[in-house]
Formats: sequence, C-alpha cells, structure tokens
Amino acid sequence: MTSQKTPQTMKPATAAKKLGVYLEATPAEFQEGVVSRDELNALQAEPPEWLRDLRRNGPHPRPVIAAKLGVSISGLARGGITGALTTEEIDAIKSENPGWLQRERETQAEVRKEEARLKAARSES
Repeated sequence: MTSQKTPQTMKPATAAKKLGVYLEATPAEFQEGVVSRDELNALQAEPPEWLRDLRRNGPHPRPVIAAKLGVSISGLARGGITGALTTEEIDAIKSENPGWLQRERETQAEVRKEEARLKAARSES
C-alpha cells in the first residue's frame, strides 16, 4: 500500500521572501493562499507579469534594498530606512549618496575584508 504524498506548502510571506518581493505589494490571491513548492518553482522559472514588474520597479523588501545600496539591513535601519522602497527611490538615494550611505558602505567593505581574512586564516590552518 502506497501513501499519497502531500505537497510541501509555505505561507505567502515565506514564498515572497524566497521570490525577493515585498509581500504587501503582491496580488491579493497570492497573499491569501498558500504556495506549494511546485508553484514556487513555477513562479521562479516563468515569472508572471506582476512578479517581473515587482522585481523591476518595487516596492522592494529591505534585504533587496540593502543589496542594491551595498549595505547591511542594520545599516539601512541606522540610515532611517525602515520600509519598502521603489527602484526609483533607491536610485535617488544612490545618486544623492548621503553621508550615512557612504559610512555604511565603508562599514560593509570592512566587514567583507575581515570575513575574507578570517576565511583565509581558517584555510591555512
């Protein structure tokens, strides 16, 4: 007797995080349902127009904003960025290049340099 395998599902918030989009900007049917692993894979392989538009124009979640600005999520908070931003708003911050952004990029560069040094030290031992 074989048992029927139930599909693995996730909450919309988890799926949005895996897709790199801001949950509140997704369509209502996405927010209200559950997403199976197969549906997530299909969304990643062939994104519908709403997903392509969100990835292109936003609003973007903080991890995406941090990556686009080259800072950490904590750095965003220190810079006063606590909510979602559109691509246009991110580009405006980049072109303005405020002092907090310059400091956070320097901090991020130092962190990466230290991580590389530690990795190299571990590989030598």
